[in-house]
Amino acid sequence: MPKNKTHSGISKRVKVTGSGKITHAGSGKRHNLEKKSSRQTRRMDGAKEIAAVDVPRVRRMLGI
Repeated sequence: MPKNKTHSGISKRVKVTGSGKITHAGSGKRHNLEKKSSRQTRRMDGAKEIAAVDVPRVRRMLGI
């Protein structure tokens, strides 16, 4: 049987944690940061978990 290939686009955008959760970087930290408050940009830090409805599709794309 041929092997399944990992979707290279999704592999660059998500990370699988040790417990198996799929995380992604939050949006809004790329540009126009001067007009956003420090409080707002601080809350945009860190990884967010992928929505439950999207997890099966992302897992399939990753070949998990």
